[in-house]
Amino acid sequence: MAEITATRMYDAVRDFTGAQNPSAFLAVNSGNLYFSLPDTEGAIAYRQTGKYLVQFGGPFAPTESYDALLTAFREFATEQGRSVVSIQLQQADAVRYVETGFTVNQVGASYAIELSRFSLAGTRFMRLRNKIARAHKAGLVVFEADYADWAEQMRALDAIWLRGKGEEVHQLEFLVGEYGGEMQGHRRLFIGTIDGELAGYISYSPVFGARAGWMHDLSRRIPGKLPGIMEAINKAAIDAFGDEGIAWLHFGFTPFTGLDADRELPGHSTAFSELTGLLWEYGEAVYPAKTQLAYKEKWAQHLVLPEYVAFDGPADVAAFVHVFRACGAL
Repeated sequence: MAEITATRMYDAVRDFTGAQNPSAFLAVNSGNLYFSLPDTEGAIAYRQTGKYLVQFGGPFAPTESYDALLTAFREFATEQGRSVVSIQLQQADAVRYVETGFTVNQVGASYAIELSRFSLAGTRFMRLRNKIARAHKAGLVVFEADYADWAEQMRALDAIWLRGKGEEVHQLEFLVGEYGGEMQGHRRLFIGTIDGELAGYISYSPVFGARAGWMHDLSRRIPGKLPGIMEAINKAAIDAFGDEGIAWLHFGFTPFTGLDADRELPGHSTAFSELTGLLWEYGEAVYPAKTQLAYKEKWAQHLVLPEYVAFDGPADVAAFVHVFRACGAL
């Protein structure tokens, strides 16, 4: 295994994402580990938990080194007495994983809007427009901001937001965005203030490839009854991105949503498909998928992409549990 830095991982994400994986920038989250081979382009991002190496997004690599990286990574796991479980594979990745012996199941979907086609006009968006208007009427001011000027208030808001979710709720990581660190310069931050105090923020991460643009990533708002804070901030970002000619706004991955039997691949586990269906119905304690989807559907998504989980061997519930442990959800 070759030594690799977050900067080199970023280069791999930028150069080898192609039309795939709108969440690819999460590969450079702090806390991730990286796997690469000497004199070989591309890299793999992962976390280690229990008996598993939880891989994010497949190899970010050119075609000629993709299979070699995946094979070497599986061998690397075996040498440690561990197994690979890969999360947020795109369909093209999922097909290749099936071909190399993994059991692959759809686990959720990611969502996006094409900004040239987007408008809040019409009766469909009346409620959304009203929420945004109420927020502004209450004194909300929205603008793009410099992270360094607001970092302290953002951390304070995070603490308030987490307390409002309950004592057992922890800050999620790995499959969600973050702010700060050496990669902060690649992100954009839009915030809303009331009387000069931070009321909410949304951090946007870059998306590369054929559907390049930005991803609506980490977001927080003050708890309370004032509606429309997040919606107003996101609308301001949409307006800014549209003025800049940005093509796509992605809303990222939501597990257990968009499940479709026609999108399953050969050799998938029917038992695991049943499990993901149950998690959609009853799994809010694991992940608030219904709440996340409801917010995304407000914006009338133009694109829904299936995302997959792959097990090196039979579908393994214990391995899937460790995906959520890597995220800090369990």
